[in-house]
Amino acid sequence: MKKRMTIVFLSFLILSGCSLLGEVNSSLEYADNATGYINTVKDFANEVPALAQDAVTNAEARRNLEKELQLMKTEIEDFNATEPPQIAEGIHEKIVSSNQQLSDGIELYLNNIESGQIDPKALEDSEVMKSIDNLTELAKQIEELVN
Repeated sequence: MKKRMTIVFLSFLILSGCSLLGEVNSSLEYADNATGYINTVKDFANEVPALAQDAVTNAEARRNLEKELQLMKTEIEDFNATEPPQIAEGIHEKIVSSNQQLSDGIELYLNNIESGQIDPKALEDSEVMKSIDNLTELAKQIEELVN
C-alpha cells in the first residue's frame, strides 16, 4: 500500500512539474512574441511620420505610407490572435485594447489619405501615436513578467 501511495505521489509531482514547466515556457514564449511585436510598433512609430511628411508631395511615398499602415494593421490582427498564458492575460487584454485604438486611428488616417487629405501633423496628434505610447508602457510590464 505504501508503495502505491509513493508511486501516486511521485506521479503527481512529476505531472505538476511538467505543467509548471509548460506554463513557464508559454510565458517566456509570449513575452518574446509580445516584445517583438512592440518593437515592430516602435519601428512603425519611428518611420511613419517621415513617410507621411513625404507623402504630401510624393505619390510613391504616399503608396509606401499606405502599405506601411496596412502592414501594421495586419501585425495588430496577428498579435491580437495570440493566445496568452494565464499569467499574461491581463497584459494581453491591455495590449489588445491599445491595439484597437491603434487600428482605429490607422483606419481613420487611411480614409483621409483616400480622400486626398494627407496631414502629417494629424497623424502625430492622432490616436495612433497615443496608442503606441501606451503599448510602449506595456512593454515594461511584459519585461517584469519574465523577470
